[in-house]
This record gives sequence, structure tokens and C-alpha cells, in this order.
Amino acid sequence: MSEQPTVIFLDGDHLSIDQVTAIARCGAVIRLTPEAAEQVRRSRALVDRMVRERRVVYGITTGFGKFSDVVIPAGDIRRLQENLIVSHACGMGEPYPTEVVRAIMALRINALAKGYSGIREETLQLLIEMCNRGVHPVIPQQGSLGASGDLAPLAHMVLVMLGKGEAEFRGKRLSGAEALHAAGLAPIRLEAKEGLALINGTQAMTALLAIALHDARILLESAEVIAAMTVEALRGIPKAFDPQLHLTRPHPGQQESARRLLAHLHGSERTTAPGELRVQDPYSLRCIPQVHGATRDALEYVWAAVTRECNSATDNPILFPDTGEVISGGNFHGQPMALAADFLAIAMAELANISERRTERLVNPQLSGLPGFLTEHGGLHSGFMITQYTAASIVSENKVLCHPASVDSIPSSANQEDHVSMGTTAARKLRAVVANTARVLAIEYLAAAQAIEFGSGRLGDGTQRAYEHIRRAIPRLTEDREMHTDMAKAEELIRSGVLVW
Repeated sequence: MSEQPTVIFLDGDHLSIDQVTAIARCGAVIRLTPEAAEQVRRSRALVDRMVRERRVVYGITTGFGKFSDVVIPAGDIRRLQENLIVSHACGMGEPYPTEVVRAIMALRINALAKGYSGIREETLQLLIEMCNRGVHPVIPQQGSLGASGDLAPLAHMVLVMLGKGEAEFRGKRLSGAEALHAAGLAPIRLEAKEGLALINGTQAMTALLAIALHDARILLESAEVIAAMTVEALRGIPKAFDPQLHLTRPHPGQQESARRLLAHLHGSERTTAPGELRVQDPYSLRCIPQVHGATRDALEYVWAAVTRECNSATDNPILFPDTGEVISGGNFHGQPMALAADFLAIAMAELANISERRTERLVNPQLSGLPGFLTEHGGLHSGFMITQYTAASIVSENKVLCHPASVDSIPSSANQEDHVSMGTTAARKLRAVVANTARVLAIEYLAAAQAIEFGSGRLGDGTQRAYEHIRRAIPRLTEDREMHTDMAKAEELIRSGVLVW
């Protein structure tokens, strides 16, 4: 009997990053809570009342952006919403991977479930069923300025709801109409406010951030035990991780990193006491808690910011059914996510930077005291020589990717939208940096395991487990072979989370 998928109930207020990832990657099923459905109905009733009363309200009875002062005749209100979607579907470039598309859909559903957007319940249910049945809109990656939200990406999502655009369904790329039909669904016609409600938000950048955060947490925890293996391979001095020292500079991440390093090294016979061989280690060993810890603190900040954004109303205008008010503002502006994405990209790049420096110490005989490039037959064999080249290349690529997107802005919509966040660009770059960091850590993991085998003595509690994991998947390098295969396997091991405990 096949295992039933996890069901996640959305109410607009309690969606976690782990749940976003479960929907994106594991096919978790989405349901609305009854309370959320009622909130959606109440906000829709307010829209219907404003249309009946012929009130002039942005995006409901007016045009958009620079055309916000153009009042739309009652007979054209439906057409206005469809025109909005068709005209705004201006994305270019490669489409987002399916996991990102599913995260975008889940986040938009959750934002609409808050009941501040005025969408009809049946329209929202179509989007839910598309996600649950695997109708994944083809969403190009380029085209968002990050304010007024992710207009172009979300418009491509909505095209499929109208039976337009393209979607992936069961591995095939189909027209929107064909994909809906194959899934047993029918396209919908948008009513007043619905087009704007569906596309005015930060869900593309937030989806990218949520998935990147999930992966970054795994990489950070893995980096601690991999670094501890390198400490053992180089007979490092763990006294630098003593809690007394870190109490004098009480950054939480630094203290947690030091604690984890000591736990991984507990029981090790491969480390050195101060003064035994040398007084202190180089920075790439001695300062692991300070560097990894700063990344840990950055991740905690970004995690909190993205969790808030996952449960925010990010469109415009915002409807308040309790008071009948409609307020035009700027909740669609992606600046909080833009800064968070740039910050986390820098923090993860530093995790890779210090890892590459540890790899260099492992393979360089002048620094390690180990056989050059970790091979017993240097000259005939190159060993780990070029793996370090690859790590150096990747960290240099990260430096380019870490130029902050959020410091840029370019006016749009005839200067009505005169400051934008570039948050989606920042989040796309972050995704690349996180992937690169996994590869750099994989290279250190391989090198540390190889280096450990030139020594003797018991490994620490955590490092022994990590060593056993890699040796079950990848044998020791005894003669030159195609290293990219080993590197890919090590990356897959890290990404799987087996080093997180």
C-alpha cells in the first residue's frame, strides 16, 4: 500500500519553512482551514459590495500602476482582470524548477487564505487543486523587480488558471488548458480584484528563500562535523572551542558552533593540547566558531524574517472586512526579503570560503605534514590536487554572486514605481550560492576523510559517524580516478542531511 501524502492545513498565519519544503519537494497536500475559508468569503463580500456601490478603489474599479487614476466602466471590470494577467506575463529565461513553482503556489495560497485580498473561494480552490494534482505552471525566472511584488512570475502562474500559458503535468509540458483538462480541472474566469490579488505579492522571492534556507541549515550543521574531521586530520587544538572562551564574546551562533565542534570531537585521540606541537592553530581551524557562528546567527535572522513573510498579506490594496476599509499601501515591496537574501548569500559564501581554506591546508604538504595532495604516490598520481582547484573556482564564483542585488533600484511604470527591491534577483543568486557551498563542503568532506586515514587513534563521536557515512558511499583514493563522481556523491550525501544530528 502506498504511503498517504502529508496534509498541511493553511490558515494564513502558521505556515513554516519546513512545511513549504514539504509541499515543494515531498508532494504534501494543501487544505484550507474552515476559518480561513470563512475569512476569504468575508473579504470577497466586501469586494462585491464595492463593485455594486461603484466605489473608486485601486485595482478593483481602476487601472494599475500609472493607470491607477483611470476609472474602469462596470462592464469592463472582468476584462480588466484578465488583461492584467495576460499583459503582465512577461517573464523570460529558463523556467523555475518544479519545487520552486510548488513553493510559489503554496505561499500565494497561504497569503490569500489570510482573507485580506478579496479573492473568491472557488478561485483559490482552483489554485489549491492545481498544486495538489501536480499542474505546475511554467514560470520563467527573469522579469521581476521585486515590487509591486513578483508580478511577472505570478502572472505566468495565473495564466494556467485561465486555460492559457503552459504547465508541466506528469512530466509533460502542455498548454494550460490541456494540463487542466488532464488533471480533471476547468479554467476559471476572473472577477473584480482577483487578478491583482493573485499576482501582487512576494511569493517568488520568498519561495526561493524558503527552500534555500532549508538547504542552508543542513549545510551549516554538516559543515560543523566536516570541519571537526579536518581538525582531527590536522591534529588541531580543540581548546580554542572551550565554552569559557566563548562566554566572553556571547554571540549565540558562536557559542553553539563551539559546542557542536566539541561534541563532534568528544573522545577523539586525534587532537592536540596547547603547546604540545604548537601554541595555536591557523584561523581556518581556530576561528571556526567565530566564522560558522556568524553564519548561524545570520541564518537565524533570515529564518525569522522569511517565516514572517510566509504568513504575511503582501498585495495591494488590503481589504479589512471588519471595518469595511480598503487601504492602498506597499506590502508588496520586497525589501525585507531582498536584504535577507543578500545577507544569507554572503553568510553562506563565507561558510564555503573557510571550508576551501581548510581543504588547502589538508592537501598542501607544507601546511599539513601529510603526503602532498593526500596521495601516497605523488608524481605518478595527482590525488586531491585538482579538487582544491575546483573549490577555489567555486568560492571565486560565489564572490561575484554575492554582490548585493538589494542596493540596486530602477524606476518603472512611468516612475510611479520609482523604487524597487530586486529581491527576486537576490533570491535567485542566493540559490546558486547555496548550491555552490554544498559543493565546496563536499570537497572538504572527501579530503578530510582521506587525510584521516594517514593518522591513527580513535576519532571523535561525531567525526566517526561522518567518516563511516562517507566510506560506505565512497572508497579511499588509492590511485587516480574520476574525482568528479566522488565529489557528486559527497555532495549528495551532505544534501541528504545524514550529517545533521
